[in-house]
Amino acid sequence: MYIIQFIKGGFDYGELYAVKKLTGLKLKAFGRGKFVSEKRPDKEDIDLAEQALRTAEKAVKSGKYDVVVLDEVNVALNLGLIKVENVLRLIREKPVETELVLTGRKAPKEIIEAADLVTEMLEIKHPYNSGFEARKGIEY
Repeated sequence: MYIIQFIKGGFDYGELYAVKKLTGLKLKAFGRGKFVSEKRPDKEDIDLAEQALRTAEKAVKSGKYDVVVLDEVNVALNLGLIKVENVLRLIREKPVETELVLTGRKAPKEIIEAADLVTEMLEIKHPYNSGFEARKGIEY
């Protein structure tokens, strides 16, 4: 399994520790660890998202991974960091034996239509909203 993280990176967070404890799992993050503006994304954020997509294309086409996760790719699409048509092409051209998982909020309509399975997770309650800090081993 290969997890390619869009927008994430540049800071310390829980997934980085979990990956070290699991065999056969590769993770690469493409992000500055800074807020990405919806109105005017920084060129560096666009470049990193495009680099993440190129990495995803190579991973999917390599045949080395049975599952490739594009973590937060829908957020990158929503922010205009990458183009929907490029992700749609990856979905169409992926080998049948490769599972491609796209995560993140606000998936574009075209992505939802192209997907075989769509799941929506809805936050009902979160400790952060009650003033609790991130917990070691849970959020980081």
